[in-house]
Amino acid sequence: MRNNQTIFWDFDGTLGYRKGGWSGALLQALEEKGIEHNFNREDFRPHLSSGFPWHNPEEDHLHLSTAEEWWSGIIKIFIETYTSLGINREKAEELAELAQRFFIKPENFKLYDDTIETLQKMKDNKWNNIILSNHVPELEEIVGGLGLDKYITQCISSANVGYEKPHPEIFRIGLIKANNPQKAWMVGDNIKADIRGAGQLKIPAILVRRERRDDVKFQADNLKEAAKIIEENS
Repeated sequence: MRNNQTIFWDFDGTLGYRKGGWSGALLQALEEKGIEHNFNREDFRPHLSSGFPWHNPEEDHLHLSTAEEWWSGIIKIFIETYTSLGINREKAEELAELAQRFFIKPENFKLYDDTIETLQKMKDNKWNNIILSNHVPELEEIVGGLGLDKYITQCISSANVGYEKPHPEIFRIGLIKANNPQKAWMVGDNIKADIRGAGQLKIPAILVRRERRDDVKFQADNLKEAAKIIEENS
Protein backbone atom coordinates (compact mmCIF):
# COMPACT_ATOMS: atom_id res chain seq x y z
CA MET A 1 0.00 0.00 0.00
CA ARG A 2 1.27 3.45 -0.83
CA ASN A 3 2.39 5.49 2.16
CA ASN A 4 1.20 8.96 1.23
CA GLN A 5 3.22 10.98 3.75
CA THR A 6 6.99 11.01 4.16
CA ILE A 7 9.52 12.97 6.19
CA PHE A 8 13.05 13.17 4.86
CA TRP A 9 15.47 13.61 7.74
CA ASP A 10 19.02 14.83 7.42
CA PHE A 11 21.36 12.85 9.66
CA ASP A 12 24.49 14.74 10.74
CA GLY A 13 23.54 17.78 12.78
CA THR A 14 19.86 16.83 12.73
CA LEU A 15 19.33 13.33 14.11
CA GLY A 16 22.84 12.81 15.43
CA TYR A 17 26.48 13.68 15.03
CA ARG A 18 29.92 12.12 14.89
CA LYS A 19 31.76 13.01 18.11
CA GLY A 20 34.73 15.11 17.07
CA GLY A 21 33.76 14.98 13.41
CA TRP A 22 36.37 14.26 10.77
CA SER A 23 39.09 15.90 12.85
CA GLY A 24 38.22 13.61 15.73
CA ALA A 25 38.81 10.54 13.60
CA LEU A 26 42.22 11.84 12.53
CA LEU A 27 43.15 12.47 16.16
CA GLN A 28 41.91 9.04 17.21
CA ALA A 29 44.22 7.41 14.68
CA LEU A 30 47.21 9.25 16.11
CA GLU A 31 46.29 8.23 19.63
CA GLU A 32 45.70 4.62 18.63
CA LYS A 33 49.23 4.45 17.21
CA GLY A 34 50.68 6.11 20.29
CA ILE A 35 52.15 8.98 18.30
CA GLU A 36 53.03 11.93 20.50
CA HIS A 37 51.67 15.21 19.17
CA ASN A 38 50.35 18.62 20.13
CA PHE A 39 47.60 18.74 17.50
CA ASN A 40 43.98 19.57 18.21
CA ARG A 41 40.87 19.54 16.03
CA GLU A 42 41.46 23.12 14.88
CA ASP A 43 44.78 22.11 13.33
CA PHE A 44 43.01 19.66 11.02
CA ARG A 45 39.94 21.64 10.02
CA PRO A 46 41.51 23.94 7.37
CA HIS A 47 42.72 20.86 5.50
CA LEU A 48 39.24 19.30 5.49
CA SER A 49 37.34 22.27 4.07
CA SER A 50 37.50 21.14 0.44
CA GLY A 51 37.75 18.01 -1.67
CA PHE A 52 34.78 16.10 -0.29
CA PRO A 53 31.99 15.34 -2.79
CA TRP A 54 29.54 17.66 -1.00
CA HIS A 55 31.92 20.57 -1.50
CA ASN A 56 30.95 20.40 -5.18
CA PRO A 57 27.26 19.45 -5.02
CA GLU A 58 26.48 20.95 -8.42
CA GLU A 59 28.37 18.02 -9.97
CA ASP A 60 27.30 14.42 -9.94
CA HIS A 61 29.64 11.81 -8.50
CA LEU A 62 28.29 8.77 -10.26
CA HIS A 63 31.83 7.66 -11.05
CA LEU A 64 32.31 6.92 -7.34
CA SER A 65 30.14 3.85 -7.66
CA THR A 66 31.69 1.74 -4.87
CA ALA A 67 32.63 2.46 -1.29
CA GLU A 68 36.28 1.87 -2.17
CA GLU A 69 36.16 4.45 -4.96
CA TRP A 70 34.35 6.95 -2.76
CA TRP A 71 36.81 6.59 0.10
CA SER A 72 39.90 6.72 -2.13
CA GLY A 73 39.55 10.48 -2.55
CA ILE A 74 38.85 11.05 1.13
CA ILE A 75 41.86 8.99 2.19
CA LYS A 76 44.03 11.15 -0.08
CA ILE A 77 42.76 14.20 1.80
CA PHE A 78 43.62 12.51 5.10
CA ILE A 79 47.13 11.69 3.87
CA GLU A 80 47.71 15.25 2.67
CA THR A 81 46.42 16.56 6.00
CA TYR A 82 48.84 14.46 8.01
CA THR A 83 51.83 15.21 5.78
CA SER A 84 51.11 18.95 5.85
CA LEU A 85 51.42 18.74 9.62
CA GLY A 86 54.84 17.13 9.41
CA ILE A 87 54.09 13.40 9.49
CA ASN A 88 56.07 11.32 6.99
CA ARG A 89 54.07 9.92 4.10
CA GLU A 90 54.39 6.25 4.94
CA LYS A 91 53.05 6.82 8.43
CA ALA A 92 50.41 9.23 7.05
CA GLU A 93 49.08 6.51 4.72
CA GLU A 94 48.76 4.10 7.62
CA LEU A 95 47.05 6.69 9.79
CA ALA A 96 44.63 7.69 7.02
CA GLU A 97 43.28 4.16 6.64
CA LEU A 98 42.96 3.85 10.40
CA ALA A 99 41.09 7.19 10.58
CA GLN A 100 38.61 5.89 8.01
CA ARG A 101 37.87 2.84 10.13
CA PHE A 102 37.45 4.99 13.23
CA PHE A 103 35.12 7.41 11.49
CA ILE A 104 32.50 4.84 10.53
CA LYS A 105 32.24 3.05 13.87
CA PRO A 106 28.69 3.54 15.20
CA GLU A 107 29.98 3.94 18.75
CA ASN A 108 31.68 7.16 17.68
CA PHE A 109 28.29 8.69 16.83
CA LYS A 110 25.71 10.10 19.21
CA LEU A 111 22.01 10.78 18.79
CA TYR A 112 20.34 13.94 20.03
CA ASP A 113 18.11 13.43 23.03
CA ASP A 114 14.89 14.06 21.06
CA THR A 115 15.71 11.88 18.04
CA ILE A 116 14.23 8.49 18.91
CA GLU A 117 11.16 9.93 20.64
CA THR A 118 10.35 12.10 17.63
CA LEU A 119 10.92 9.39 15.03
CA GLN A 120 8.75 7.00 17.03
CA LYS A 121 5.99 9.59 17.32
CA MET A 122 5.94 10.29 13.60
CA LYS A 123 6.05 6.60 12.80
CA ASP A 124 3.07 6.03 15.10
CA ASN A 125 1.28 8.84 13.28
CA LYS A 126 1.74 6.96 9.99
CA TRP A 127 4.60 9.04 8.63
CA ASN A 128 7.27 7.31 6.59
CA ASN A 129 10.67 8.30 8.06
CA ILE A 130 13.51 8.34 5.53
CA ILE A 131 17.06 9.53 6.16
CA LEU A 132 18.38 11.64 3.28
CA SER A 133 21.91 12.75 4.02
CA ASN A 134 25.22 13.86 2.57
CA HIS A 135 27.28 11.15 4.15
CA VAL A 136 29.59 8.15 3.81
CA PRO A 137 28.76 4.86 2.05
CA GLU A 138 28.40 3.11 5.42
CA LEU A 139 25.67 5.42 6.74
CA GLU A 140 23.07 2.65 6.78
CA GLU A 141 25.33 0.51 8.97
CA ILE A 142 25.97 3.47 11.28
CA VAL A 143 22.24 4.14 11.53
CA GLY A 144 21.59 0.48 12.28
CA GLY A 145 24.28 0.45 14.94
CA LEU A 146 22.57 3.38 16.63
CA GLY A 147 19.23 1.56 16.63
CA LEU A 148 17.49 3.94 14.24
CA ASP A 149 16.53 1.18 11.82
CA LYS A 150 13.52 0.50 14.05
CA TYR A 151 12.08 3.90 13.24
CA ILE A 152 13.02 4.54 9.61
CA THR A 153 12.06 2.75 6.43
CA GLN A 154 15.05 3.74 4.28
CA CYS A 155 18.45 5.35 4.57
CA ILE A 156 19.73 7.28 1.56
CA SER A 157 23.34 8.45 1.62
CA SER A 158 24.70 10.73 -1.08
CA ALA A 159 27.76 8.50 -1.32
CA ASN A 160 25.57 5.66 -2.57
CA VAL A 161 23.47 7.56 -5.11
CA GLY A 162 26.08 9.87 -6.65
CA TYR A 163 24.41 13.19 -5.82
CA GLU A 164 24.78 15.52 -2.85
CA LYS A 165 22.20 17.90 -1.47
CA PRO A 166 21.24 20.50 -2.64
CA HIS A 167 21.41 18.82 -6.07
CA PRO A 168 17.76 18.27 -7.04
CA GLU A 169 18.45 14.73 -8.23
CA ILE A 170 19.01 13.36 -4.73
CA PHE A 171 15.60 14.71 -3.72
CA ARG A 172 14.03 13.13 -6.82
CA ILE A 173 15.63 9.84 -5.84
CA GLY A 174 14.19 10.24 -2.36
CA LEU A 175 10.70 10.88 -3.68
CA ILE A 176 10.88 7.86 -5.98
CA LYS A 177 12.09 5.61 -3.14
CA ALA A 178 9.23 6.95 -1.02
CA ASN A 179 6.81 5.98 -3.82
CA ASN A 180 6.01 9.62 -4.66
CA PRO A 181 4.14 10.52 -1.47
CA GLN A 182 1.24 12.97 -1.51
CA LYS A 183 2.81 14.79 1.44
CA ALA A 184 6.55 15.24 1.95
CA TRP A 185 8.72 17.30 4.28
CA MET A 186 12.47 17.81 4.68
CA VAL A 187 14.01 18.40 8.10
CA GLY A 188 17.64 19.47 8.35
CA ASP A 189 20.18 21.84 9.84
CA ASN A 190 21.73 23.19 6.62
CA ILE A 191 19.92 26.02 4.87
CA LYS A 192 21.60 25.47 1.50
CA ALA A 193 21.61 21.68 1.36
CA ASP A 194 18.34 20.92 3.14
CA ILE A 195 16.07 23.94 2.95
CA ARG A 196 16.91 25.42 -0.44
CA GLY A 197 17.64 22.01 -1.89
CA ALA A 198 14.20 20.68 -0.99
CA GLY A 199 12.62 23.93 -2.13
CA GLN A 200 13.72 23.26 -5.70
CA LEU A 201 11.20 20.40 -5.77
CA LYS A 202 8.56 22.31 -3.78
CA ILE A 203 9.15 20.16 -0.72
CA PRO A 204 8.47 22.21 2.44
CA ALA A 205 11.47 22.15 4.74
CA ILE A 206 12.19 22.91 8.38
CA LEU A 207 15.49 24.34 9.55
CA VAL A 208 16.42 22.83 12.92
CA ARG A 209 19.06 23.45 15.59
CA ARG A 210 20.14 26.76 14.02
CA GLU A 211 19.75 30.44 14.79
CA ARG A 212 16.50 31.91 13.50
CA ARG A 213 16.56 33.50 10.05
CA ASP A 214 14.16 35.94 8.42
CA ASP A 215 14.38 34.15 5.05
CA VAL A 216 13.24 30.72 6.30
CA LYS A 217 9.52 30.01 6.70
CA PHE A 218 9.67 26.96 8.96
CA GLN A 219 12.18 26.84 11.80
CA ALA A 220 12.49 24.77 14.97
CA ASP A 221 14.91 24.65 17.85
CA ASN A 222 14.60 20.88 18.10
CA LEU A 223 12.93 17.86 16.51
CA LYS A 224 9.87 17.96 18.76
CA GLU A 225 9.11 21.45 17.50
CA ALA A 226 9.70 20.29 13.93
CA ALA A 227 7.22 17.44 14.39
CA LYS A 228 4.64 19.90 15.69
CA ILE A 229 5.13 22.14 12.65
CA ILE A 230 4.61 19.18 10.33
CA GLU A 231 1.42 18.12 12.09
CA GLU A 232 0.00 21.63 12.07
CA ASN A 233 0.78 22.27 8.40
CA SER A 234 -0.08 18.95 6.75
